Amino acid sequence: MSSHALDQPKVAPVRRGPGPMARAIDTTLGRGLIQIAAVAIVLACWQAAVDAGWLTEFLVGAPLGIWRMFHAQLASGDLAIDTWTTLVEAILGFVIGTVAGSAIGLGLWYSTFVARVVEPFIVAINSVPKIALAPIVILWFGTGLVSKVALAVSLTALVALIAAYGAARDADPDLQALLASMGATKNRIFRSVIVPSTLPAIIGLFRINIGFALVGAVVGEFISSQRGLGHMIYTASSLYDLDSVWVGLFVLMAVGFVLYHLIDLVERRILPWRQVSTAGQVQV
Repeated sequence: MSSHALDQPKVAPVRRGPGPMARAIDTTLGRGLIQIAAVAIVLACWQAAVDAGWLTEFLVGAPLGIWRMFHAQLASGDLAIDTWTTLVEAILGFVIGTVAGSAIGLGLWYSTFVARVVEPFIVAINSVPKIALAPIVILWFGTGLVSKVALAVSLTALVALIAAYGAARDADPDLQALLASMGATKNRIFRSVIVPSTLPAIIGLFRINIGFALVGAVVGEFISSQRGLGHMIYTASSLYDLDSVWVGLFVLMAVGFVLYHLIDLVERRILPWRQVSTAGQVQV
């Protein structure tokens, strides 16, 4: 082999983008069809296993029985009332807990001394499983709406506080120093630097807190309630009514799915540049 051949630069292989079929599938409609097909296959296999006797309907339920129970509860109106009850509790707990926790977390930016004093207490409280607080919350606030909202707040507020304070503490120190050197007040720095820099973290926290709010509401309903999806699931499980249990679980999944996508719409409206940056990623 000649030295001239050895001196030739190596050309990196050209990576081709996805083909027409892959591009057609990788769309909102394509992904949605695949997801629906996957769910249909799982349900069909589940029903076939029950019909063949491989699974016991008494222990695992059956898709056809779940559908009949869903239709019966929807026709009676009980499912709508239970869903609305849990939804109201979760949304109130989510809004109150997220707003209060974020405000306190951002407020700690004003005083490093206060933040260092309260940090051990925050860590100690955060280490306690919030579900363990449920009996105390029910005892303090009763068995009505307030206790379920309070339990949802207890799960969401501390998470929001820690996330907001962490984001505020990590805000650009050079930009803060620049504004301070130009005579900006602490309130001006807070409005111009801290709030805008922490907004993505707080909006991203919404996705986590909506799940925590649902958990708090459902756990409160497990302990003591007259309505709600948690009450429905707990009552059905005590009666070994697996079809009703699955109805409650599937409706909870649907509620969480809808709320998650509502938060996604809020993020697209408030932080449109994040969607642009994601859409601009190079496909290889």
